[in-house]
Amino acid sequence: MAALKVTMEVGIDGVAVITIFNPPVNALAIPIIAGLKEKWTEATMRNDVKAIVLTGNGGRFSGGFDINVFQKVHATGDTSQMPDVSVNLVVNTMEDGKKPAVAAIEGLALGGGLELALGCHARIAAPRAQLGLPELSLGVMPGFGGTQRLPRLIGLSKAVELMMTSKPIMSEEGKMLGLIDAIVPSAELLKVSRQWALDIAERRKPWMRSLHKTDKIGSLSEAHEILKVAREQVKQTVKNMPQHLACIEVIEEGIIHGGYNGVLKEAKVFKDLLMSDTSKGLVHIFFSQRATSKVPNVTDIGLKPRTVKKVAVIGGGLMGSGIATALALSNTIVILKEINSEFLQKGMKAIEANVSGLVARKNLPQDKADKALSMVKGALDYSDFKDVDMVIEAVIENVPLKQKIFSEIEKVCPPHCILATNTSTIDLNIIGENTTSKDRIIGAHFFSPAHIMPLLEIVRTEKTSAQAILDLMAVGKAIKKVPVVVGNCTGFAVNRTFFPYSQGAHILVNLGVDVFRIDTQIASFGLPMGPFQLQDLTGYGVAVAVGKEFRSAFSDRTFKSPLIDLLIKSGRNGNVASLYPLCCCFTVLLFTIDTGFAGKNNGKGYYIYEKGSKPRPDFTVLPIIEESRRLANIMPGGKPISITDQEIVEMILFPVVNEACRVLDEGIVVRASDLDVTSVLGMSFPSYRGGIVFWADTVGAGHIYRSLKKWSELYGNFFKPSRFLEERATKGIPLSAPSTSSVSRSRM
Repeated sequence: MAALKVTMEVGIDGVAVITIFNPPVNALAIPIIAGLKEKWTEATMRNDVKAIVLTGNGGRFSGGFDINVFQKVHATGDTSQMPDVSVNLVVNTMEDGKKPAVAAIEGLALGGGLELALGCHARIAAPRAQLGLPELSLGVMPGFGGTQRLPRLIGLSKAVELMMTSKPIMSEEGKMLGLIDAIVPSAELLKVSRQWALDIAERRKPWMRSLHKTDKIGSLSEAHEILKVAREQVKQTVKNMPQHLACIEVIEEGIIHGGYNGVLKEAKVFKDLLMSDTSKGLVHIFFSQRATSKVPNVTDIGLKPRTVKKVAVIGGGLMGSGIATALALSNTIVILKEINSEFLQKGMKAIEANVSGLVARKNLPQDKADKALSMVKGALDYSDFKDVDMVIEAVIENVPLKQKIFSEIEKVCPPHCILATNTSTIDLNIIGENTTSKDRIIGAHFFSPAHIMPLLEIVRTEKTSAQAILDLMAVGKAIKKVPVVVGNCTGFAVNRTFFPYSQGAHILVNLGVDVFRIDTQIASFGLPMGPFQLQDLTGYGVAVAVGKEFRSAFSDRTFKSPLIDLLIKSGRNGNVASLYPLCCCFTVLLFTIDTGFAGKNNGKGYYIYEKGSKPRPDFTVLPIIEESRRLANIMPGGKPISITDQEIVEMILFPVVNEACRVLDEGIVVRASDLDVTSVLGMSFPSYRGGIVFWADTVGAGHIYRSLKKWSELYGNFFKPSRFLEERATKGIPLSAPSTSSVSRSRM
């Protein structure tokens, strides 16, 4: 590994070029910060130095502050580990230094990297360099003066937008906004930057300290109005997270009391935010997502992923067409097979619609859309399968049909071809029962819509080869998914962990708790919607299919609610997906596709759905709920239970934690943090809570265990604590701590 360092070279022109070396993105580790301070001080003191150019090695300026330090601060609670960069380095040494400095930006300047550039007196960039301040996505805010300098360079409104969204812009837009002074070819970047620095030193160009600028801020009344609107938008769109409003307050401090006062407040508030639960959760998810790429006995045994150039997708329904779209967008040749011309035509049109949708939302240029569509070919037989590298079966959840398909493709595909299924619940050993190539059989469980949702659950059996797993992981990354390797069981990791979610909600309703109150509390907790609105979205046939699957596998801890059958009998079929954004739904939507239980889209459910308006509670459903309570007959003494809002959330989510404990105990996942990632990316669990296991540890295993034990005594085995949870709670061990006695399904 290359040593991280900061170098300085002084040319005969009198320009000191200070370069950051810390591959791959020149992160601002603490030694780098110290090195910058040392080299800058030296350059300032040397008589042969007239000006300074700051740049990064390897075609990248800097990806920002080293957030490994955040992890250390979270672990120790010691914020003194954070260096004083904002005042000591950026203000005192760089911006207010005696010699002018120019930032030569190539590749990217993000977070603290961009803030260093803002502290220079000019910024020259190569084409297509990324610029941004994404700190809010980690629960903090810009901490090296970015909240003060960016508004002064590009205007308050645009600066607030960039910080609130955490989205980068390109250097070309930066030039138009005033963030970048000039764009030059990479080959000329240092030459132009050196001359620009000399021009400042010799007063041919302005010596501009951005913290002192005020011309782009506007009047005080205009600034107040912009920040007022920003606050209102944040309150509507970002719940339960403090960093957005805190950032706006710090920006306002600088506008009212001056940039330097803003910098001082920024430094203080930054440290407060760093110690918040929100930052701890978001930083945990950041590192957990990266850890998923390390799978023992797969990624550490010297294997290299094989090239996958051509993939066949069997089934052109919503999932199959979505998978085909994702592959085509990554320049993979795709064969889409269907059973007849009508279904094939529908599948091809669905792919076209997926791609057109991306173009319409400006997420894909037209030329790349045309290229993607050219990668897909339709087929009605297996004649094009003779040279495919992978097959992904995406037909309905029908065991005999899947078994038949796998027997057929094993015969027609080449020996190296990976045989994958998109099943969301069926045991892979059953699907591949009639094959001899069990080492090539693997689960590729996508989440709907497959070309948009980021999670790919890779399911392995005891016989799946490490090579097949590694190859599918590589394919997942190539199509911009986050691949998480899990073991083989009913529901795998994601659906298995969360099957108690809707069941717990139905128990509460049948105990007398208002259905709309339940949805409100779950949404307030941070999920996109409550469990009953979710059932409306997916259709009640889905709930029937899901319930049957899990009652069969886990009969000791399931609850059959009369409510679903009553709703179906009353003509309320749910499934209002066409009236609601698909990407807001949970992975249970997969059952809609896989089982065919889409139901009639009649817009009738727990809520009233009308285009152009938010769902409204349908109070005519209340008599049906009362009938369900009568049939279930679980209310103590026949009377509704009294329950707090917090208990509603806990009675729904603690059983999910309990099932997560069983998944951990059985070794279905490699590590606890993998469940955190899948819960966030697959089930829309709020990322700022760190995932299901991380959140459970913040609540405390002891409290969860005692609550479940009490409820199991009152309401039955559904709430009975697992052995794993009981052991961890009794011994005071975090649920996320590695287990030494887990069944080795994940080959840990």
